[in-house]
Amino acid sequence: MNIQEVLTQKVKEAIASVYNVNLPMVEFQPTRKDFAGDITAVIFPMLRYVKGNPVQIGEEIGQYLKNEVSEVQDYNVVKGFLNITISDGYYLKFFNEIRGLQDYGFVSGSENNAVMVEYSSPNTNKPLHLGHVRNNLLGYSVSEILKASGKKVYKTQIINDRGIHICKSMLAWLRYGNGETPQSTGLKGDKLVGNYYVAFDKAYKEEVSAMVAEGMDAKVAEKEAPILLEAQDMLRKWEAGDEEVVGLWKTMNQWVYDGFAVTYDNMGVDFDQLYYESNTYLLGKDFVEDGLQRGVFYKKEDGSVWIDLTDEGLDEKIVLRSDGTAVYMTQDIGTAIQRVKDNPDVGGMVYTVGNEQDYHFKVLFLILKKLGFSWAEKLYHLSYGMVDLPSGKMKSREGTVVDADELMEAMSQTAAEISEELGKLEDYSDEEKQQLYKIIGMGALKYYILKVDPKKRILFNPEESVDFQGNTGPFIQYTYARIQSILRKAEELGEDLSAEQALVELHDKEKELLKQLQLFPDTVQLAADNYSPALIANYTYDLVKEFNSFYQNVSILGEQDDNKKIFRIQLANKVAEVIKSAFGLLGIKVPDRM
Repeated sequence: MNIQEVLTQKVKEAIASVYNVNLPMVEFQPTRKDFAGDITAVIFPMLRYVKGNPVQIGEEIGQYLKNEVSEVQDYNVVKGFLNITISDGYYLKFFNEIRGLQDYGFVSGSENNAVMVEYSSPNTNKPLHLGHVRNNLLGYSVSEILKASGKKVYKTQIINDRGIHICKSMLAWLRYGNGETPQSTGLKGDKLVGNYYVAFDKAYKEEVSAMVAEGMDAKVAEKEAPILLEAQDMLRKWEAGDEEVVGLWKTMNQWVYDGFAVTYDNMGVDFDQLYYESNTYLLGKDFVEDGLQRGVFYKKEDGSVWIDLTDEGLDEKIVLRSDGTAVYMTQDIGTAIQRVKDNPDVGGMVYTVGNEQDYHFKVLFLILKKLGFSWAEKLYHLSYGMVDLPSGKMKSREGTVVDADELMEAMSQTAAEISEELGKLEDYSDEEKQQLYKIIGMGALKYYILKVDPKKRILFNPEESVDFQGNTGPFIQYTYARIQSILRKAEELGEDLSAEQALVELHDKEKELLKQLQLFPDTVQLAADNYSPALIANYTYDLVKEFNSFYQNVSILGEQDDNKKIFRIQLANKVAEVIKSAFGLLGIKVPDRM
């Protein structure tokens, strides 16, 4: 039982003893820096149940706690706040309990009630861009946080490998490609295919302009442009299983998959299972038919099938067209059901998809509930805002997107320029420098994106993200590296760091650092409950700020008292372990030297 649980129980006992009232809950908060104390019980909410002066109530509770709880050293009451001072012995006992725990803050995984997290889910007609970067970093980090909170997790994506957009790239390659391949051009396959998507759009716009110039209505021209009609014909052939079209589709998609694999590896994300839209787009039709029989859906006169969600504050939604073909909703219904068939232990799913799809997922989740699937109660849309650059909005068709590979390369380059300016890498080999630049650059990118609440839109500034001061990845990485330097020096001095500490008294800065370490397990659970890597990121920054304050105010290796010195080295080591664990949840590496 942690100290807050002990105090909650004892505060309730105090109120019952003095006022003969059962208090339903007790509100605590950290004690403000300008008052003595470690944890504060807020008296004001108690006044709904206890009649009296808040200062007097605080005094009576404080005295009761001092008499009954060995860990309570002292207390003071300021207006309606009871500030409680916890003994140093409590914090030292806590430290000795966690000192040797390699996975402090994490809960062992459960084999039951797994969660499936979907992220990335790109189209195979272009490379990954900045928006995909936020998607992947969020999905991967939430997966790792859920695992750390004790859940079994399947990381998955559905690859959008069919449709008119794929045929546009294929047709443009047939027209203008002259048989070029990733091997013959030296281009990553996703880049090569993406170039032809842009080429299609350019040719399409030229045709439309020419048709309008000849007097055709613009809207008619947009529908009748020969290149678009040819792409639509190609899609029909693909759906009919035309051997030549399917063969080209497989070839060009494989180019893209190979390109994606390189990007994912550089980004440091992975997947346990892959689903392909070409295999899933017909799924769901049977369930629509079943739902039609059970009255979940209804049929209109033209034969199309709909669901009426107006009673739930939504509208009517089509699930099958009049010609019997599926819409995206049908496919998503079928894919969700298929995933649980493939993994019967799945008890919930997290969909990492941009906030422009908020309405779609409200409808999807409601339909799955109405179809009677119990796991539909545990579906969550991890909705996130756009990522903008100072230069403005991105457009795929026009080739103005911020390419993910180029962004990651630019981040390493920015890290290199700033590191060289700081001039601390004289004894590094070129290979070590390049590795370090990548760790710093990717750490800067990931932290800058993940420290923001997912729902908020981000204006991403690469230079700002690689600052070695402030709430940035490199600042936290630098603190970790500083601690590693302290540990190396301690090892050179032959310090024995294995002894359990029996100090009697703590410095205020040591105590504050221990209090921050105590928050880590709860922060992991809170981040898992809220699907929010931002909570982990900002906890880590607070921990690092607390360590740097400790480092500036307390001598570590220069301490004359051996007990104090070894304790401080051990404390620094534990802080480094928690930084590494927390950053691991964000998919960020920490360097031993910087």
